[in-house]
Amino acid sequence: MNILLWHVHGSWTTAFVQGKHRYLVPVTPDRGPYGLGRARTYPWPDTAIEVTPDELADEDVDLVVLQRPEELELAARWLRRRPGRDLPAVYVEHNTPKGDVPVSRHPVADRDDLLLVHVTHFNDLFWDAGGTRSTVVEHGIVPPAASWTGELDRIGVVVNEPVRRGRVTGTDLLPRFAELAPLDVYGMGVAGLPAHLGLADRITPYDDPPQDRMHAELARRRLYLHPCRWTSLGLSLIEAMTMGMPVLALAVTEAVVAVPPEAGVLSTRVGDLVEAARWLLDEPAQARRLGERARAAARTRYGLDRFLADWDRLLEEELCASR
Repeated sequence: MNILLWHVHGSWTTAFVQGKHRYLVPVTPDRGPYGLGRARTYPWPDTAIEVTPDELADEDVDLVVLQRPEELELAARWLRRRPGRDLPAVYVEHNTPKGDVPVSRHPVADRDDLLLVHVTHFNDLFWDAGGTRSTVVEHGIVPPAASWTGELDRIGVVVNEPVRRGRVTGTDLLPRFAELAPLDVYGMGVAGLPAHLGLADRITPYDDPPQDRMHAELARRRLYLHPCRWTSLGLSLIEAMTMGMPVLALAVTEAVVAVPPEAGVLSTRVGDLVEAARWLLDEPAQARRLGERARAAARTRYGLDRFLADWDRLLEEELCASR
């Protein structure tokens, strides 16, 4: 198939474009949010092709993958065809609902012209889609090349825009862990985090590094901390588990399914997680044991082959149904 999709979420798109199709990724001169083009810090195959809005009208597009409400109008204007009416379309919801939870009306609720695809069962449970058809395709990831060694008595964290997002990403919880060991924080918009928390001597930011370099550095840290309060499911958590890192996470949203009891430490009591961090810092052998179980759990549930097969089946069904 020729599939049109925007580059919105780097890790998810990196997995999605590993499939057998041709992926058309809009690019604009400013490489803004609706024309970011190919990833620069993630490895993408040659089958992911940049196309300008002017070029899209002449492209033979089989199906559109939408990820934001405004893409419906953009796709109709750039393709000169209406997604869901003139060609099949699916809408991928990556996020937990914001606002009036759990009475959370989805932007594409009560539509009969597209399929709503959630990335977690938690999202499917909490979003009100009305009469819109919906399903779930759980995450899959490209396995990181790095493997955990844990030789550094430091805590790794991956988060985007922790200063702006604050309590959503659990930014306020980080000082409690920084008392135990230095934190190395990777992601977009992390440069101002140490000053924001007044912990320049305890937190080292690494702003938007290439994915392979980030994985290699993370793997040297003793443990991985996932402090997010309200997120769909951080793919960095799954990546850390796949590398064999011992993980700590708040027992919220989809994390309670992604990290089974034997594969990490989850709790809604922050004090429990602080004590677990102390334990893993003091006991490298126990950290290794926990990480091995995390690797097995992540590879079983979030393998790339299963992810791509699920998507192929879904896309082929939608294409056949439209004919």
